Amino acid sequence: QVQLTESGGGVVQPGESRRLSCAASGRTSRTMTMAWFRQPPGKEREFVAALFRGGSQTYYANSVKGRFTISRDNTKNTIFLQMNSLRPEDTAVYYCAFDQGEILSTVRLPESYDDWGQGTQVTVSS
Repeated sequence: QVQLTESGGGVVQPGESRRLSCAASGRTSRTMTMAWFRQPPGKEREFVAALFRGGSQTYYANSVKGRFTISRDNTKNTIFLQMNSLRPEDTAVYYCAFDQGEILSTVRLPESYDDWGQGTQVTVSS
């Protein structure tokens, strides 16, 4: 099992940037899939972005493509989500999620992931 701890949430104004971090501890593998999801107020959890521990393939939701960037630091077992040009509709609790294998066809589905962080709130408001 992997323990995940997110950080970096807060209140920002529209158009500003924010970077989220997710540090993993515990058992990790070389073939992990690492992702960010979010849950807006009153809505279901939705996929934001994902990548694998190895390689350069990344996945993004259409709503964040071109504004958000997911990255990783394998030496620190940490992933990041750089969020630029934030909008009020980006307001949500952001969660990181890991799976021990390389999820391909189901990378956007929350039920594909075994381990979740506690979430960090991002509020975009003027």
